[in-house]
Amino acid sequence: MKITVIGGGPGGLYFSILTKKAIPHCQIDVYERNRPDDSFGFGVVFSDETLGEFLKKDMPSYELIRSKFAYWDDIIIARDGQKISSAGNGFCGCSRKTLLKLLHQRCQEEGVNLHFEANIDDLSQFKGSDIIVACDGISSQIRTQFERDFGTKVALKKNKFVWMGSTKPLDAFTYFFKDTPNGAFAAHTYQYEEGMSTWIFECAPETWEKFEFDTYNEEDTVQKLKELFKEELEGHGLITNKSHWRQFPHVTNENWYKDNVVLLGDAKATAHYSIGSGTKLAMESAIALSDAIVASPKDIEKAYKAYEKARRNTVEMIQYAANVSLDWFENIDRHIQHPFYQFAFGCMTRSKKVTYENLRIRDNSFTDKVLAEFNDSNENKTPAAFSKFKLRDLELQNRIVMSPMGQYTANDGLVNDWHFQHYTSRAVGGLGLILTEMTAISTTGRITLGCAGIYTNTQIEAWKRITNFIHTQTQSKIGIQLGHSGRKGATKKPWETEDLEDKWELLSASPISFNEHFSKPKEMTLEDMDSITNQFVQATKNANEAGFDMIELQAHHGFLLASFLSPLTNIRKDEFGGSIENRLKFPLRVFKVMREVFPKEKPMSVRISATDWAEDGISEKEVILIATAFKNAGADIINVSTGNTVAYQKPKIGRMWQTPFSDVIRNTVTIPTITTGYIQDIDQINTIILNGRADLVALGRPLLLDPNFVRNAQAYEGFQAEDIPNPYKMGISHLYPLKAFERKQTEGMKKALKPKSNKK
Repeated sequence: MKITVIGGGPGGLYFSILTKKAIPHCQIDVYERNRPDDSFGFGVVFSDETLGEFLKKDMPSYELIRSKFAYWDDIIIARDGQKISSAGNGFCGCSRKTLLKLLHQRCQEEGVNLHFEANIDDLSQFKGSDIIVACDGISSQIRTQFERDFGTKVALKKNKFVWMGSTKPLDAFTYFFKDTPNGAFAAHTYQYEEGMSTWIFECAPETWEKFEFDTYNEEDTVQKLKELFKEELEGHGLITNKSHWRQFPHVTNENWYKDNVVLLGDAKATAHYSIGSGTKLAMESAIALSDAIVASPKDIEKAYKAYEKARRNTVEMIQYAANVSLDWFENIDRHIQHPFYQFAFGCMTRSKKVTYENLRIRDNSFTDKVLAEFNDSNENKTPAAFSKFKLRDLELQNRIVMSPMGQYTANDGLVNDWHFQHYTSRAVGGLGLILTEMTAISTTGRITLGCAGIYTNTQIEAWKRITNFIHTQTQSKIGIQLGHSGRKGATKKPWETEDLEDKWELLSASPISFNEHFSKPKEMTLEDMDSITNQFVQATKNANEAGFDMIELQAHHGFLLASFLSPLTNIRKDEFGGSIENRLKFPLRVFKVMREVFPKEKPMSVRISATDWAEDGISEKEVILIATAFKNAGADIINVSTGNTVAYQKPKIGRMWQTPFSDVIRNTVTIPTITTGYIQDIDQINTIILNGRADLVALGRPLLLDPNFVRNAQAYEGFQAEDIPNPYKMGISHLYPLKAFERKQTEGMKKALKPKSNKK
């Protein structure tokens, strides 16, 4: 077997070592465009877990690499003179040049042929090769030649960054942040060998322009950054090595191989340096590629398929986490306004992989400071989720909310015993706030025949039965979501198979059907707008009479008011279409008149979709304008959802997946927010609130089969709730010890699964 490896980076070299060891008779040639001693960049970072993988695969490589590593256990976050350390992280660094030399040595020991100063841009000379591994970097010439076959996409991210070195010694991986009148800077720093450390500086493009940096003028860049970070550098200089300002390229490929050519390393996929995964990704993928080829040496296509199957999901998950992390750094100016410990906690939990509980297990002195700052007290140990929150005169006993979830069991809009048990059982279960399912303002405003309404006196009385019980028997509060189905109305219940026969006329901003199963809606006229506005006003009065503590206006998921906000559903040519200011007019008019008739002491929320998850949909800038407009009109909180505007959406779903949108609105518009979306446990809720992504966390499906979610979470946290009803208090003696035991087991498993530190 003849194998050609194009690119002599860590991934290509490690693949060659492993494959040559496993198949000694094969010929492997590595072609590297640079000289043996050339290296761009300074240090590389690995976790203890990654080192363990190296140990399993090639002990000689492991021993060589391990002998040259600088180890640290702490991560330090420093901002404008303040500093905090988080222990128990287990990382190590090594000079990139040293790493390459060690891998060169191992290649020579195993009989891999190394060819330097060999720039390869033509594969015709390798017609005799069975396998060609293209690992020639981010700007891969081989990948570029066949980018259509590979389905290559390269997206340049926003921030400007420059990679440098220094003689400044560092005891830990340290993030230095600087807030300046021209914008914020971050420096990612770590020591990779004695007397040498890596310094990656980054800032927003606007900040970069204000400082008048020059892309290629290293001397000017050094002078400005040395002055800016003089306290942090403590007299040490900055070292350059083709240290030009760049933007990070996010590389993806739909296909990882073509014929006998396979992609590896940055040519295949990149992960932002803020989670230190570039070299890790390359070398772990090298292991998988080698394993696949060793398993199927006579069927290369089978081997390539096995390689892609083994690694694609992991690589995409790491890329996703890296992009979430990158997004945090791209918005430093938004986060740097937070109190210091909250800011530091946000930095540590930015990728959503690390949570409050993870950090507490590693180093509770760190999380104690975060919680003390949040509670404004060292003595108050109340978990963030169970802290009180106030909107106008409404005080919530905790920050956990039940999200509006359609029950589709009403008759003629009338709620019944099902709704009574649904809402009251969750209130007894200790929720801070309950938001009802979307409640229609009229018969034709319903989604299905089973939807609740509040447009008759009988309906008001039925709702009173529920609100009265909640107010007299529990400390929970209840709000009603008022809305109109718009173009998504007159449809069957979710569990029904037959479509609705007697459909009513649908209304929307424009005559665009949601999909083929829905009727084409009528484009609303001015008379329609007047009629709908009056219905919202009357529903608001009815909601107050029914005893609701709060109203939420439904302006999300493509329903009537939302259809005006999105350019995908609003193609009007009049004053209500076109610009976002025009598209806002009708929803804003409805909200304003509702606010006028709802008691001033009671709060109002608006639920919006912060993205349509579709091309040419609503933009972040427009969403910020929408939230600002509702805030100025008297909204007290924004409930941030996403999508469901169009049937062809392509959402990116994962745990806590909608929190970044809440973060944008909360910390740009400066208004409280509610977030939701695949949030499953109390740890995630505490994490979201403490890092400032939202003020309230709404749960949907977790509450459907667990009305006592809050009670279980309180027991797990050891929080002594004051609102447990007297008839149920005897249950404390059972539930609290049980959950304490479960927590101890969970924490024990997390500690046991943590890789042993390789620190010498």
